[in-house]
Amino acid sequence: MTLSHDVAGDGPTLVLIHSTVCDRRMWDPQLPVLTAAGYRVIRVDLRGFGDTPMPDRPYNNADDVAELLDELGIEQAALIGSSGGGRVALEFAARLPQRTTALALLCTAVADHEPSARLSAFGDQEDALLEAGDVAAATELNVTAWIGPHADDATRELVRRMQRHAFEVQLAPVAEEHGSIKKDVDLAAITAPCLLVSGEHDFADFHDIAVRLSEQLAGSRHLHLDWAGHLPSMERPEELNPVLLDFLRETVPAH
Repeated sequence: MTLSHDVAGDGPTLVLIHSTVCDRRMWDPQLPVLTAAGYRVIRVDLRGFGDTPMPDRPYNNADDVAELLDELGIEQAALIGSSGGGRVALEFAARLPQRTTALALLCTAVADHEPSARLSAFGDQEDALLEAGDVAAATELNVTAWIGPHADDATRELVRRMQRHAFEVQLAPVAEEHGSIKKDVDLAAITAPCLLVSGEHDFADFHDIAVRLSEQLAGSRHLHLDWAGHLPSMERPEELNPVLLDFLRETVPAH
């Protein structure tokens, strides 16, 4: 199954992989900026998000991204990932380093992280609400947890719609239960330059992950934003976009 996606612009390829609170619409503030800077931008919806349906067989998100690039005839790309999308980008870069030109990871998750008590409590509360059938309350829990204080009402409403849609797709009675296949990943195999961004108003887990990865990955650097929550690309795109452009111009300059 091909991931739902859109392609815009010309130049070096960037693949934008959304947070699991969102779908590819989260990148609306970045799309015109990146294409104007001379990049070809591919935004994807992972399985069970946005316009991509639930899987009908076991799957792996990084494989899905690789297969999409194959279908589009793209050999190499820079990956920009948010949260759970960052985890997918890390796996892709570790397993396919020759195809990865750069990594920009915003408040990224990582496969082997042991959640803090606060993050575990959030997960338990979300599970309880969903098991009780209260999708609206679970959605509001996510909006409150993941969006920083500087986001405007329109951003909060878009996150609300994206999260609610994901829950409805993933919890539908007709949805098949097929889990993602976990593959052995050695992050030390990553060779691409990497920008790691964390936010002061996010769960501390994601700052700790960024610090750990910055020490683990050669050619990486960590930027901690004092204004940001978990979704800085949506909360203050006018602040985040120049950061992304500076990194991309340094690592994968547009021709």
